[in-house]
Amino acid sequence: MKKVEIYTDGACRNNPGRGGWGAILVYAGREKELSGGEKLTTNNRMELSAVIAALSALKESCEVTLTTDSQYVVNAIEKGWLDSWRSNGWRKSDKSHVQNVDLWERLISLLDKHKVSFVWVRGHNGHPYNERCDFLATTFADSFGED
Repeated sequence: MKKVEIYTDGACRNNPGRGGWGAILVYAGREKELSGGEKLTTNNRMELSAVIAALSALKESCEVTLTTDSQYVVNAIEKGWLDSWRSNGWRKSDKSHVQNVDLWERLISLLDKHKVSFVWVRGHNGHPYNERCDFLATTFADSFGED
């Protein structure tokens, strides 16, 4: 199984507002940058979209170390929230609806395909790949113009 490093970040101007995401895939010393966004979205949707786009770009099952500054994504996976939400009909422990179910379902199918380990890093703290992903995300968000 190929070992790939992935770095992701999402950004949103006014939340909700113009959003962007950035991802960098690193394999065998080569890097591939991806970015995208939506004109009206939320930061959490962009964080999830970055992870989904990066994992979707892999052409075969891989062992992935995925580094992100999104506690929303990391905690949902690592703390078992995602499994609990799904088994409870996409409701949280307080019975409120889980947001972004469409994206969580897409992510689940990708997590079934790849062996993914999540690593959380503090955002805007000098991590070179995190800073680059933030640049990709904010640049895409800004490409929509002003709100």
